[in-house]
Amino acid sequence: MKEKIIEFEIVLAQLETSLLAISDIEIKTTESSWSKKEILGHLVDSAINNIQRFTEIQNADEPYYIRPYNQDELVKANCYQHKNSADLVTLLIALNRHIIYLIKNQTAVTLKYPIVLPNQTVTDLEFVIEDYFEHFFHHLNQITSK
Repeated sequence: MKEKIIEFEIVLAQLETSLLAISDIEIKTTESSWSKKEILGHLVDSAINNIQRFTEIQNADEPYYIRPYNQDELVKANCYQHKNSADLVTLLIALNRHIIYLIKNQTAVTLKYPIVLPNQTVTDLEFVIEDYFEHFFHHLNQITSK
């Protein structure tokens, strides 16, 4: 886990400069797909939802049930396509720095906290954290490879 945290911190530091190159006038290719800015916005929504999860787990009854959220509707409701790119990147970085802070404060006991995923699979907080990192890097690759 420590190696993944370090890798994530390095990537966040690099993103501050590289993602600022995303244009405020970026054009969506289709209505059904997300633009780079909307993918960034989706990552913001994901960070917000995971901050809530990582925090609630600390005081919740076992097991903790992850509630899904409507990703497409949040992207639309937050109007990420029209948000200032620099503000969006700043928000994304700040939220993820807080996630790193939360993760670093987990213990061996809290990392094994039982969690039930929306598909009823039982796992633990460590898996959810690792899944968050994978999700983040998947979407970051979408942004940087377009």
